[in-house]
Amino acid sequence: MSVQETLNTLVDIVDKEGASDLHLSEGRPPIIRVAGFLIPLLKIAAPSREDMEGFVSILLTEDNQKEFKEMKEVNFAYSHKAKDRFRGNAFTELGKISIALRLVPQSIKTFAELNLPPILESFAMRQQGFFLVVGPAGQGKSTTLATMIEAINQERLEHIITIEDPIEYIFEPKKSLIDQREVKSDTPDFHTALWGVFRQDADVVMIGEMREPETIATAVTAAETGHLILSTLHTNTASQTVNRIIDSFPADQQEQIRIQLSTSLIGIFSQRLVPRISGGLIPAFELLINNNAVANLIREKRTHEIDSVIETSSGDGMIDLNRSLATLVRTGEITAENAMLYSNNPKTLERMI
Repeated sequence: MSVQETLNTLVDIVDKEGASDLHLSEGRPPIIRVAGFLIPLLKIAAPSREDMEGFVSILLTEDNQKEFKEMKEVNFAYSHKAKDRFRGNAFTELGKISIALRLVPQSIKTFAELNLPPILESFAMRQQGFFLVVGPAGQGKSTTLATMIEAINQERLEHIITIEDPIEYIFEPKKSLIDQREVKSDTPDFHTALWGVFRQDADVVMIGEMREPETIATAVTAAETGHLILSTLHTNTASQTVNRIIDSFPADQQEQIRIQLSTSLIGIFSQRLVPRISGGLIPAFELLINNNAVANLIREKRTHEIDSVIETSSGDGMIDLNRSLATLVRTGEITAENAMLYSNNPKTLERMI
């Protein structure tokens, strides 16, 4: 079987089994992830070095291949037979080639289809501000952002610019004008592209990931100057997110970013994908809404009190992660054991369920 035929077979298995990820490694059978669990495909031969080099030549563009050769790792996007689209990363480990592929769904689902709270749509309808979707890797952050962008696309006459590495979801313009820019292909980096939005008449900007203080600072400034900025961070909670942003700056700049963040931030949505009793995954989430109390906590270096504000502000629309997990347990969606595993405060959750 040729490398292309093997790839075709593997993609067919991903589709048939409803897998989210495919892992290819030299000397190891391919592995797929289904509903959060890794499953080795033992009936398919472990790829050789030659096979992995063949996968690289098929999956990566010439520019990607050049970067991979120089840097030993590279992000990329790959479309298979105009049917399946993957976000990928090629890297080396112990001198061997490995590739991780994540399937990007073709259609963008609604908030209801993703079991997300309806209040998220209200943030997509805001004219300006800084909104973050956070959580560990593989918890659906990009999918949630895509749903927010599509909600804007269907309802508002806006100029939307996305800055991604790589581009994942492809948007079809409806009411909005949408420009999608890929780092390295269309712009050198996130920071350069973000500065460009000030000269591109943008209304809404989606940043795939904020990696450096320069990008964060520019995003906050853009939110202050009339843009709606949507982005992600690899953090676990709202309070941790605020601290991560502030701590990424030198000490002499932290007071300024605290003030800016307290006024520009509109919300932080943290999510986890929990195994569902009926199969598949369902999100549990935390939502921080910035109000006067929260803004004061950010300015006054009292971010450790944010969790308490979330717990006691459900009447204002805020959502506590433990309350979200407890609701999923009570409605029979997830087990109590899994709820405890995904909780940031299991002892408190135990009293709730």
